[in-house]
Amino acid sequence: MSFLTRTEGAHAPAPTTRRRPRTGVSTAVAVTFMIAVACYMLLPVYWLLVSSTKSQSDLVSTPGFLPAEWHLGDNLSSLFAQQDGVYARWLLNSLLYAGLGAAVATLLAAAAGYALAKYTFRGREAVFSVVLGGVLVPATALALPLFLMFAEFDATDTFWSVFLPSIVSPFGVYLSRIFAAASVPDEVMEAARMDGASEFRIFRTVALRLMAPALVTVFLFQFVVIWNNFLLPLIMLQDERLYPVTLGLFTWQSQTSRLPELQTLTIVGALISVVPIVLTFLLLQRYWRAGLAAGAVKS
Repeated sequence: MSFLTRTEGAHAPAPTTRRRPRTGVSTAVAVTFMIAVACYMLLPVYWLLVSSTKSQSDLVSTPGFLPAEWHLGDNLSSLFAQQDGVYARWLLNSLLYAGLGAAVATLLAAAAGYALAKYTFRGREAVFSVVLGGVLVPATALALPLFLMFAEFDATDTFWSVFLPSIVSPFGVYLSRIFAAASVPDEVMEAARMDGASEFRIFRTVALRLMAPALVTVFLFQFVVIWNNFLLPLIMLQDERLYPVTLGLFTWQSQTSRLPELQTLTIVGALISVVPIVLTFLLLQRYWRAGLAAGAVKS
């Protein structure tokens, strides 16, 4: 018995100690990496802020990341007075293109995504495949065909030549289908039908309300895409009064070789053009987060 006991004891596995994960080191590395990425992303914004406060002479004679004498008020006055206040017109145009265009694009994407998610019809998957193909096509590849199409109708150099292409969002349709499938229960739709509601009323009063947080995400994505759109207005527009702020600042920047004072105005104008995007994200941030999580888990 003693021999067997000693033998069993000899072959018994040695107790192992689990190593505790180095949470402190990994957290420090992750935080350091995120701080480095944040600094890299915010460095151009810092340069823009500093450069906007300088005069034209300080802009070319002082280091770019070091502040100089404060001239932001004078720069803003000169910006909105240049060419009879054309910058304010450019800013308004961008707000119309991006704000109204993103709202219409979101509504159309919501209707298309809802139909693809909740209705069964022949060719549904083929239509959705075409939509996915539209997501993969870069916007630069569509600019010239769009120009030729609008030229056939003599509609170039108009507000509609920039606005109408902006209300089509294949990526918004893709997101809307995912969100509609996840957030609009079939049972609720059947209950509404039993109560006598039409299909359009179900979409308007039930589906849109359930999809609202997700549609804010679609709106934000489309707003940023339209606001930053440059190639399409460059090809379509010749009338300076129809320019969005991106194209207007580009025209000023291209003239700085003979009009150096436009360099400061371009920098200040670029700073002002960032403000609407920042405000939009801050105002809709709560809904945006909910929208991103709406389609993450499907029960």
